[in-house]
Amino acid sequence: MVQYHGRSNTKRSGSGGVKKTFRDKRKSAVGGFFSETKLDKEKELRKVLRVRGGGVKVKAKKIAFASVSDGKGKTRKVKIINVVSTPSNALYARENVIVKGSVLEVEGGKIKVSSRPGQDGVVNGVWLEQSKAESKPK
Repeated sequence: MVQYHGRSNTKRSGSGGVKKTFRDKRKSAVGGFFSETKLDKEKELRKVLRVRGGGVKVKAKKIAFASVSDGKGKTRKVKIINVVSTPSNALYARENVIVKGSVLEVEGGKIKVSSRPGQDGVVNGVWLEQSKAESKPK
């Protein structure tokens, strides 16, 4: 089942009068459901979709790793341990759902997700706190 983001044909105006239908439902007003990106410790799963206009969207369904930037041009791949908090919805943290803005516990500290895993297919983040052993230059 899909979500329809256009105006319903059964709406009423503020005064209670029935609004007249001026066109049928359009394909452009049909949307999809939220891609619930879950934390999975063993494997990763992505779904590739063709979207309106012929483009491609990669939806991450299960994620195990994140790319973390230190802000100075260095990026590395780290394993995700746990979802600590999610400002947009407190239930997402309990269910290990990863969205933009989520705070994740990873190997070496905590990160904040700066990408949209359900839209991009990857988890990118920046360090919030980094363990002392991990932050020393080699």
